[in-house]
Amino acid sequence: MSGSRTSGRRSRPRTPLASAALAFAALLGGTLGGTLAGAAPAAASPGSGPTAIVAMGDSYISGEAGRWRGNSLTDSGSRDGTDRAWTGGSTYDPTLVYGDTAANGCHRSDSSEVRSATGTGAQALINLACSGATTHNVFRAANGGQSFKGEAPQADQLAAVAASHDVEVIALSIGGNDLGFASIIEKCAKDYIVWYSYCHDDQQLLVDQRIDTVMANVAKAVDEIRAVMSTAGYAPASYRVVLQSYPSPIPRGRENRYSESGWSRVNTGGCPFWNKDSDWARDSLVPQLADRLRAVAAAKGAQFMDLRDMLQGREVCATASSLVTAAQPPSATTSEWARWIDSNETQGPVQESMHPNYYGQLSQGRCLALLYAAPTGDHSCRNTPGSGPSAMYLTSLT
Repeated sequence: MSGSRTSGRRSRPRTPLASAALAFAALLGGTLGGTLAGAAPAAASPGSGPTAIVAMGDSYISGEAGRWRGNSLTDSGSRDGTDRAWTGGSTYDPTLVYGDTAANGCHRSDSSEVRSATGTGAQALINLACSGATTHNVFRAANGGQSFKGEAPQADQLAAVAASHDVEVIALSIGGNDLGFASIIEKCAKDYIVWYSYCHDDQQLLVDQRIDTVMANVAKAVDEIRAVMSTAGYAPASYRVVLQSYPSPIPRGRENRYSESGWSRVNTGGCPFWNKDSDWARDSLVPQLADRLRAVAAAKGAQFMDLRDMLQGREVCATASSLVTAAQPPSATTSEWARWIDSNETQGPVQESMHPNYYGQLSQGRCLALLYAAPTGDHSCRNTPGSGPSAMYLTSLT
């Protein structure tokens, strides 16, 4: 397959496109996302101590890309107001957003899903998730769990939280890194930029080969969480595990505001994917993973929150959204809710690419807060076109 290529305006400096694409695999190693939010009190028993909502898993719940309020082509200063780490002049401090996890790359942002789940009455919003984590980073060390980025396995961290807090809800996002999200993104981008070929056929084969093992490990992660809670003295009915799926950061081909031809999808939009590959990701890959995760949740007695449509119309390059400019400042109603691919890191680390940004995370947090008030049933998280995070809503999946 070949695509028509015409010369186009390069809106921001880029390394040679082929080199940028070939660098994705190494740079995106942490694509798929600190300490506890606040000091832990003295030991408590289940039903006592501060009530808590806990987030566990990977970058899609840790808060990766929370630094950004939309995407701007301006590479200096505040980047038209999108860069929340800007401190003035040409200096940036990612710790303003990611705290002490800016250094190890876990990237737990101040706008992460759990930190944005306000208004529930829970006294502690605790984030244990880490960008790049796999299921093996959730398991207890005594049961095959692995430390990651200098931190103990997340289930072992949960044990300390369960002993000092009254944990009510544990939200879990995991499996994407096991499945190879980063390599899929790298392959599809390379096929657009370098090889002029499609990625969806060979990547679907790889997904089908891996997904059964991935789901078995996701199920084990839920079991590990339950084992920790049981050891801490919690009855199964005294808390909830919420397993969630993943949103699509890119739109369908027909919903992309940039043409397949030319270089605008690469240099302007930061979404270097063919229409057919975009359709596959949006309508096949993301739903396939969501459906399988829902089945795991059902088998393990967990609630399920479906995020497949959470970014609908707010994705990178979506026709219903726009870039931020000096004339059009960041806005939760018009700006994109996901981070574009900045392959040569002119604005920040490339591991932030293809994740819900500040606005997207506020929206996920709103849905988690709504689910907190809906103790039974599976639900889909959706946005209201033309409105901000406060207008997010749930629909029942019964």
